[in-house]
Amino acid sequence: MPDKILIVEDNLQNMKVMVMALRPHGHTLVQAVDGEEAFETAVREKPALIIMDMRLPKMDGVDVTRKLRTMSEFDNIPIIAVTAYAMKGDKERFLEAGCDFYLSKPIDTRQLPQVVAEMLQKRR
Repeated sequence: MPDKILIVEDNLQNMKVMVMALRPHGHTLVQAVDGEEAFETAVREKPALIIMDMRLPKMDGVDVTRKLRTMSEFDNIPIIAVTAYAMKGDKERFLEAGCDFYLSKPIDTRQLPQVVAEMLQKRR
């Protein structure tokens, strides 16, 4: 059974790039475009991994991650933080909020599937 991955990204071009990078690897891809939708979709879909943009409308990725991490069913779900606007200390803040890995934008389409595979393997 393919792994379900939730991609949370408000920029449609960035979403398209991530989908195109991951689709050939056989994952089931679920999408959300803002923080509220990300939280609701994660709870409903129970993904194996979440790729979380940190700057989102309605609720930012840090808040979504913290909220998910309060729920026991998300203890072992890897969350990969992505953002284009990282400031000094942001990576540490994202990891402290509960993210397991950090990728900067623009997304490297060769690196993303490798990181996803590694994170899913660690989860097993």
